[in-house]
Amino acid sequence: MFKKEVYIKRRAELKKSLGSGIVLLLGNGEAPVNYFDNTYSFRQDSSFIYYVGLNSPDLAYMLDIDNDKEYLFGNELTIDDIIWMGNLPSLKERAEKAGIVTVLPLSDMITLTDKKRKIHYLKPYRYRNQIILSELLGKNIPSIKENFSVELTKAVIKMRLIKSDEELIELKKAGEIGYAMHITAMKMCQPGVKEQEIAGMIEGLAISQGNRVSFATILSMNGQTLHNHDHSGILETGRLMLCDAGAESNSCYASDFTRTTAVGGTYSEKQKNIHNIVLQALNESISSAKPGVTYKSIHRNAYKIIFEGLRSLGIMKGDTEDALNVGAPALFMPHGLGHAMGLDVHDMEDLGETYVGYDDEIQRDTMFGYRSLRFGKRLEPGHVLTVEPGIYFVPQLMEKWEKEKINADFINFNEARKYLNFGGIRLEDDILITKEGCRLVYEKRLPVTVEEIEKAVKD
Repeated sequence: MFKKEVYIKRRAELKKSLGSGIVLLLGNGEAPVNYFDNTYSFRQDSSFIYYVGLNSPDLAYMLDIDNDKEYLFGNELTIDDIIWMGNLPSLKERAEKAGIVTVLPLSDMITLTDKKRKIHYLKPYRYRNQIILSELLGKNIPSIKENFSVELTKAVIKMRLIKSDEELIELKKAGEIGYAMHITAMKMCQPGVKEQEIAGMIEGLAISQGNRVSFATILSMNGQTLHNHDHSGILETGRLMLCDAGAESNSCYASDFTRTTAVGGTYSEKQKNIHNIVLQALNESISSAKPGVTYKSIHRNAYKIIFEGLRSLGIMKGDTEDALNVGAPALFMPHGLGHAMGLDVHDMEDLGETYVGYDDEIQRDTMFGYRSLRFGKRLEPGHVLTVEPGIYFVPQLMEKWEKEKINADFINFNEARKYLNFGGIRLEDDILITKEGCRLVYEKRLPVTVEEIEKAVKD
């Protein structure tokens, strides 16, 4: 948790941007795994953390803009709570850390929620909070989900997208843990090792050094499956292991790196060729990222590099611009180049990807591949983003495109079929947009060239 002045300043800015009405920010509660007392590890709502900073369950914050009052709602511990959880600070003591004076029981929230006035709340993603808002506002759950405050959503996004110095320190801590996770995965990438063993080891590092993993670890020889959470394989010589993993700092800020490692640390010529195309796309995308440039244009340029690289191998063919205009490279990179990152690994995705990554100027594409770009708007100093190009050979997608003659003028399917058992390669770094350009969030870059990764595995 930061100093209370940070949260006081944030709430004052939020109040100024909205002008009137009541703001409700609901914290999260405990979520049972399979019965009430066996819960998942608690994770606070990120916007609640951003404005209040308190990382304990069953809290709510209200800002009455018109009357210049704010409240923290929660319940004091009972003796049973103390027996099982310890004598935690009182609600008032916790509120003081956030710079909030008035504390009230949760039951008082309904009395102070004046339904005749504008109630600003964010779109709830947890059923518990949907139910609470339904009872507070006297509306059914579908109505609650549809009628969230767009004004509040845009105000929160505008503030959270620009990272402060305090946040950058936490993001760097998360990056340091993520670095250790990936170095460990590389060193363990040996024939006969279980994927599950490596995934468990690096997730243990995330927990031992920070708050948790920032998302479910992706680690598999079947890298052609973009979000592959199956760790049942045993590493084999000649295969590639794609590891996409990150950590949260103790203050819940995220990291997100990807490296693809040859099992045993020796790449084949075919693997080197694909790796180097992806690496070129990564490096040129990072070099291009600076204020005023749209991330949408950087995504398109990554497609250009991938198309021309695969064309040099005989896998793709034809004119570059014509191929880009019809989205032909998306066969081999069906996802976007990156996303915003901060308190969430996909920053504020709960608030709506379109609000976070697009605006009145930059609209989301509808074409396959391009439409998967989560963040396309103009870059500004303070933005933190992932850069994660990749090349994948998805047998089912290749079969569909060949059968339906999709973009057949730009794809040499006979050559592409030689890579059906290849898997996929993705390389990902986290960057901060600065006034001059950009830099890595965690300055020590993971091994990324073929030579660097081979050395990391074999040392």
